[in-house]
Amino acid sequence: MIDLHYWPTPNGHKITLFLEEAGLEYRILPVNIGKGDQFKPEFLAISPNNRMPAIVDHAPADGGEPISVFESGAILLYLAEKTGRFLPADPRGRKTALEWLFWQVGGLGPMAGQNHHFAIYAPEKLPYAIDRYVKETNRLYGVLNKRLAGRAFIAGDDYTIADMAAYPWIVPYERQGQNLDDFPDLKRWFTAIAARPATVRAYEQAAAYQVSPPTTPESRAVLFGQTAASVAPKA
Repeated sequence: MIDLHYWPTPNGHKITLFLEEAGLEYRILPVNIGKGDQFKPEFLAISPNNRMPAIVDHAPADGGEPISVFESGAILLYLAEKTGRFLPADPRGRKTALEWLFWQVGGLGPMAGQNHHFAIYAPEKLPYAIDRYVKETNRLYGVLNKRLAGRAFIAGDDYTIADMAAYPWIVPYERQGQNLDDFPDLKRWFTAIAARPATVRAYEQAAAYQVSPPTTPESRAVLFGQTAASVAPKA
């Protein structure tokens, strides 16, 4: 059994995509990030960066004590190695899948996240910031579109954790100011993943936890106004 500490964000969806594809037994433990659940001591014990998702694997491969993992990219890699699935075994294929996994973690996710922040959540609309991140998101869509030319999936013929990492960050493309018709190979890939039964099941899980965007002063303070004291309070 895997405990998934989850909220329906792109990073949360990455992990339900894997768990549904692999058919692993799991239970969702919701982390309401708009109410500050991510700062509870019991959550910080497994996710010290106060970010979801995080998992606790109660049946690790070594048969030992439960293993906790935080950071979505690390979780995907851990689960791929645990199951022997969705990560190529050959060195070159593995290298390629990991390159694109880290491309998402270090590029697509943070840039699209800033796009969301300044275009949707920020109380003051700053044209420079919005333009900066819409254009950078557009550039990254172009990189992915070029990569997918002549390939079914990011790493080649097979669906991997690189695809699971990137797909949820493309789902809100309209909010990011993007048009998938401008990226035909990306659109083909996106449509194919959206139709996978495991993808449908993963997003059905999210429906139970959908809430309004954090646009109130209180929710903004929880999500965007934290300091070091939030994760390391003084005794």
